[in-house]
Parts: sequence; C-alpha cells; structure tokens
Amino acid sequence: MPLFIGSEIYRGSSYGPAHPLRVPRVSTVMDLCRALDWLPPAQYRTSPRAKAATLTLWHDADYIAALHRAEAEGAVSDKVRARHHLGTLSNPVFAQMFSRPATGAGGVMLAAELLATGTDAVHVPGGGTHHGLPDRANGFCYLNDPVLAILALRRAGFGRIAYVDIDAHHCDGVQHGLAGAADTLLVSTHEEGRWPFTGALDDDGGGNCVNLPVPRGFNDTEMRAVLEGVILPHVAAHRPDVIVLQAGADSVEEDPLSRLALSNRAYVEVLRALRPLAPRFLLLGGGGYNPWTVGRCWTALWATLSGREIPPDLPSPAQAVLAGLSWGGGGRPPPQPALISTLLDAPREGPVRPEIRARIARLAARLRA
Repeated sequence: MPLFIGSEIYRGSSYGPAHPLRVPRVSTVMDLCRALDWLPPAQYRTSPRAKAATLTLWHDADYIAALHRAEAEGAVSDKVRARHHLGTLSNPVFAQMFSRPATGAGGVMLAAELLATGTDAVHVPGGGTHHGLPDRANGFCYLNDPVLAILALRRAGFGRIAYVDIDAHHCDGVQHGLAGAADTLLVSTHEEGRWPFTGALDDDGGGNCVNLPVPRGFNDTEMRAVLEGVILPHVAAHRPDVIVLQAGADSVEEDPLSRLALSNRAYVEVLRALRPLAPRFLLLGGGGYNPWTVGRCWTALWATLSGREIPPDLPSPAQAVLAGLSWGGGGRPPPQPALISTLLDAPREGPVRPEIRARIARLAARLRA
C-alpha cells in the first residue's frame, strides 16, 4: 500500500514575502487529497525532523551547525553568508530555515526505511531539494534530501537505484554527490540555458549521468518522445531495485520560473511508465512556484501512485481549497478557471522539434555503445 509522508510545518512556512517560495505547496496537496478522500489515516505518516547528526551522512557538520544556529538567532554574519550562502536572496534567513528542510530530509529517510520493510511506494512532496551542496545552501535548497534518500536507501540494502529528475532546473547537487557511482543512475531533463547552467548533453558525470537539456516550449509530445527514447531505456537497462522520481512541478507551462510548456498529464505519464520498472518507488516534490499548478500536479501524482481515479471535475470541497490560494503578493494574474475546477490539465501536444530528436538519438546511441 503506497504511503504519503507530510507535515504541518509546511502550512504557513514561507521563505519571505518577496521569495518565490512564499506560496503554499505541500499543505495544498495535503488539503486537496483530504478533500478528495485520498489521504486516509492508514496511508498518512507524519514526517520526523532529521537530527543534525543524521544530516552529516552527506552534509558537513560545520554547515549543519551554521544552519541550525541561523534559525535560532534569526540572522547570520557576513562570514557565514559568504561561506555557507545563508542569508542571501535565494537562501534567506526565515523562521523555519533549519526545521523545514530537516523535516523534508527526515521524510525521505523515513521513506527509505519503509521501502526496505515492505512498503512498495512512498510519496514525500516535501522532498526533492536537489540543489543543496555539502557545505552550503544553493538554489532555494538548504539540504539535499534526494542525496540523503539515496544514501539511506543504500544503507537499507538497495543495491541498484535509479534517480529520474524532471524538474525544470538541473539537479546539480545530486550530480555533485553521486556522479561516478556505478550503482546509481541519474537521469535529468531540464530547461537549457537556465540556472544552474549545468547538465550539458555531453556531461555523463563519469558514466552514470544522463543529462538532456530541452528548449523552451517543451511540450507533452516531446516529453513522451524523451520518455520512450531516453528515460525508459536507460532505467530499464540499469535494472533498479528502487526508482526515485523528483517531480518538480516547474516544468508546467504556467510556472513563473521556467519557459517550458508541459501539462501535468505529462508528469502522470512519466510516473505511470516508470512505476513498473522497479519493485520499490519513491516519489518526491521539488520545484514549482505557481501554487495552483504545484498543488494540482502533486495531488494528481499521488492519485496515480495510490491507484485512485481522477475525476474530470473536482468536487466542491477540493475546488474550495484551490479557490483559497493566492500568489501571496505581487502583480501576477489570477488563475484560469480550469486551475480551480479540474485536477488534470488539458493535453499540451505539439511537434517534436528536430533538435530534440537529435538529442534523443545521441543519448540512445550512448546507451547502445
């Protein structure tokens, strides 16, 4: 039976009024799932908060201490800011700057334990912070819970792991931590020319990394071609014991921090196709900065993972959850009516551009070599 790991720490927790992560995300997914009767107590677990000592499985002890101290004091020195990138525009000081990411890390490490003891699939929407580095915050990510999850899965006895990342931004922190590890396959699709400006097509990370940068306007048909031509063949060839899918929702068309054009149906299709390729599955969140599209995407993925049928129109309680969201400031327009009344987007199909076909062919040839 698939399990969902969440926490109330995400309700009202914000990076600040000027930050893209001022919007609610995980709490929206929890509220939508409960409004749809998709989150019974038997399938819900409260995420523990990882202890500082546990986080040193990958992160430097000095950095963890600095992060913990910054939350307690509500400020950082110039030295700490320069050394650990805390208190910057991207990685600001805020009230839960240690406890919130430590909860995400605790959630994925609990997921590793559950998967090792018989649970077949776990969704941790608070996970997926894939930019964090051992000794510093990076790209809104204070910790790197995907790396911690993979290390915990290894310690739990999983010998072969496939990590697939469909966030709009390249998983630079995960590649930094796991490049060259023969037991772990890393596959990333991400928008080309976008921060962190890593993950080039020819970057194989020492042999275990498959990077596919895609152009702006990347549509559902193109994602299907990438799924069938790159993602599934590489994952199947790796023969994983467990798959970790980072499903950052910022590749959806309405997201303000990318210029990709996927519908959330493309995410569902990726999940459905990957799920049969390993006996265990860990589904993470990640990026996503439009509160309506993030909540709908991750809720649709939980429905898919847990075998629930997605209705064509949302019942009134679920619509009320979405209608109650806002951007939390700024001048962005209100959502289109469909983002309130439905869970699944309309398909966003289109041509598969020649440059995408060429990149798929190059990566397919690499696999055959």
